[in-house]
Amino acid sequence: MKQQVLKVHPDDNVLVALTNLKKGEKVQYNGSEYELQDDIPAKHKFLTEDLAAGEPIHMYGVLVGKAQLPIKKGGLIATTNVKHAANDFTIGERNIGWKKPDVSAFVNRTFNGFHRPDGSVGTGNYWLVIPLVFCENRNLEVMKEALLEELGYTRTKKYNHFAKQLADAYRTNGSIQEEVFVPVADKGAAGRLFPNVDGIKFLSHEGGCGGIRQDSDALCGLLAGYITHPNVAGATVLSLGCQNAQVPILQEEIRKRDASFSKPLFILEQQKIGMETDLVSQAIKQTFEGMMLANQCKREPAPLSKLVIGLECGGSDGFSGISANPAIGYTSDLLVALGGSVILSEFPELCGVEQGLSDRCVNVDDAKRFGTLMRTYNERAKAAGSGFDMNPSPGNIKDGLITDAIKSAGAAKKGGTSPVTAILDYPEKVTRPGLNLLCTPGNDVESTTAEVGSGATIVLFTTGLGTPTGNPVTPVIKLSSNTALYKKMNDIIDINTGTIIEGEETIEQAGTRILDYVIKVASGEIEVCSVRNNQDDFIPWKRGVSL
Repeated sequence: MKQQVLKVHPDDNVLVALTNLKKGEKVQYNGSEYELQDDIPAKHKFLTEDLAAGEPIHMYGVLVGKAQLPIKKGGLIATTNVKHAANDFTIGERNIGWKKPDVSAFVNRTFNGFHRPDGSVGTGNYWLVIPLVFCENRNLEVMKEALLEELGYTRTKKYNHFAKQLADAYRTNGSIQEEVFVPVADKGAAGRLFPNVDGIKFLSHEGGCGGIRQDSDALCGLLAGYITHPNVAGATVLSLGCQNAQVPILQEEIRKRDASFSKPLFILEQQKIGMETDLVSQAIKQTFEGMMLANQCKREPAPLSKLVIGLECGGSDGFSGISANPAIGYTSDLLVALGGSVILSEFPELCGVEQGLSDRCVNVDDAKRFGTLMRTYNERAKAAGSGFDMNPSPGNIKDGLITDAIKSAGAAKKGGTSPVTAILDYPEKVTRPGLNLLCTPGNDVESTTAEVGSGATIVLFTTGLGTPTGNPVTPVIKLSSNTALYKKMNDIIDINTGTIIEGEETIEQAGTRILDYVIKVASGEIEVCSVRNNQDDFIPWKRGVSL
């Protein structure tokens, strides 16, 4: 018989429903019986003991909330009877011993990547066109229109054919009732002028001027992270000239990340050049010249230690913390044991698990920095009227993540169990192997954008509800927490970890399967859904309050 419920940690006083359970039903778990006081939808939790108002609720072995009303054993916990609560944290003893996973199956594995002069290795080979200020976005669009189709980077416009079909039917019959969408096959990489260049990406944004100077400084740091990124061959930068995000700031940020920077980089300033036609024509010609150079770079074998994996989640559900997140956590541990780097971000979604992460920091200074960043972020959010407790979205709550601490405890599972080797503040670059914690919002796109800016060459993105997030230069591999979602939205999701919920494989087996998939993606053997769908999401964080 399929298991109906699960206790995540021995110290928990809740059980997770793995399937829909009915009020009055008697559920057996580990020798104990629980009579349900309410309907318990799959992904939601019920208590294993009677609780009075104010008493604590534990899940994943940590405090995740407190009862606001008396709740009986077998009763559903929900936003109506539970409020967010989390333990405070201090600088404790170092807890950096960990049981490394068996990596014998991967020790001699390599991936085929693009080797850069600074020693990094990319999983892709892209050319960037970047505005230093939003005033140049229109010129970006002009360049995009001119270059993509001519160089063979335009995807099949599958919906254009359907729109024409509807228009023709309406003209002929006055009705569109019988028309059905039939997808048109994509041409893929066929017809590219530069076969070794994966694409030209145009990173439009709304920053660079106005706001505060720290905003433009952070933007320059982020853009420098993309320009120096292993997946990027070179870049064309458009500047107006008078904006806050000045060219020298960008150049200094590039030097911080790569003191011997030698990629082709073309910077054009409109107020110096003059006519728009002169600016755009020069930019197109120089971009073309740069892509000729980029096309000379080919994939060559590299050790897995050269991989940098970003760990991300979005549209999470009550299964995320027990299937997809711990699965990529095991993948993270495998890569760390192989000498690679991983990035765990989304600081509002680490609320309540700070003590464990702080204790895992290799040195005390990093533990202190982590604590300062977490407290400062939360205080700023509270000052704006929205503390970390406001983080769960309506979708999260509907599917079982009723407090930020529950959401956070499950989200932190993405980081596995290895020691924390570095604490990074946005938009700093990853320079150490191992587990890096990067301060970002919980917002999916802002956080993914930041992880890639810090050097992630692959992103593992878990979801329980479904989200199409991608990135312009780094493959974003989507993983579903449950099989129903994978079957429903497999045009945007690459891997199913619902097999863990169904008892078909262990977390370790899934994590191993995921790393094998990562290697194929990194080698260009698999095109993930986010790339195939042109999901080029890019949103810089302005360091304001964003949960």
